[in-house]
Amino acid sequence: MKQVIVEKQALVADIKEKLADSSSVVVTDYRGLNVEEVTELRNKLRQEGVEYKVLKNNLVKRACAESGIEGFDDVLKGPTAVAFSPDAVAPSKILFEFLKKHKNLQVKGGLLEGKVVDVDQLEALSKLPSKEVLLSHVVGAFVAPLQQTVSLFAAPMRDFVGAVKALQEKQEQA
Repeated sequence: MKQVIVEKQALVADIKEKLADSSSVVVTDYRGLNVEEVTELRNKLRQEGVEYKVLKNNLVKRACAESGIEGFDDVLKGPTAVAFSPDAVAPSKILFEFLKKHKNLQVKGGLLEGKVVDVDQLEALSKLPSKEVLLSHVVGAFVAPLQQTVSLFAAPMRDFVGAVKALQEKQEQA
């Protein structure tokens, strides 16, 4: 087998593995971005554990076909860079935030848990709070009733202490 074919098969296998390991995959068209802008974007993505690679459409199509992902061919046209992430929200959040300042970047579509999603769905996903914020809301929902119960049980003691202090102040004034 020719060396080129072996290399392409290895690339397809690598893409297939990245697709399997990623909760979220976002496909972009990076035309119009200069080197500094692409570097800035890559750094922001890397900080959140997102891998961003320029890939050949045919190799991604082949990896999708081998992974059983259908309906993704329309997204894979023109220059393509793909963001792979185990976090479902991070790539969308970073890319749409970057898009506010750099209009040349174009989000073309993506995958969420192996299902094809369009740009509107990715944009909606980017507006969700982070995982940490959502977890803090859940913890807050569990803790609030406990805090209210503790406050309720502490109220008589607080009232008693307040009454004792008032009596002491009255005696000191007299």
